[in-house]
Amino acid sequence: MKGRKRHILVDTDGLLLQGHVHATNIQERAGAKLLLQSLRFPAHRLRLIWADAGHWGRKFAAWVQENCGVVLDVVSRNELVNRQKEHKGYVPLPRRWVVERAFAWLGRCRRLSKGYEQNTRSSEAWILLAMTSLMVRRLT
Repeated sequence: MKGRKRHILVDTDGLLLQGHVHATNIQERAGAKLLLQSLRFPAHRLRLIWADAGHWGRKFAAWVQENCGVVLDVVSRNELVNRQKEHKGYVPLPRRWVVERAFAWLGRCRRLSKGYEQNTRSSEAWILLAMTSLMVRRLT
């Protein structure tokens, strides 16, 4: 496979709730739908989902609300521009940094640092294995 996109759903601590990998020819919103449809627990446990600007769209927000019963909050760069005027230096996007940190943790796993896997199911399995290892280390 030439390229793949990784979608992850994490809690506010950055721990993995669900992961999904698919080919790059699928748009962000369609990939997020696949992720939400593959949830292994009831979506009613979620109240709010923060997403980046690639997931913006009224139809997609309505789909998330209708099918998952969750409010979708898209974090935009406009918020960042307003915050940078107030502060000097690097200012991360609100709550988006939690997901970026989780991707960085996954990048520390050698098998996930590059696209070594031939199919998406293997990539998903390695994401689960890497995050399970991280969660076990946090317990001890």
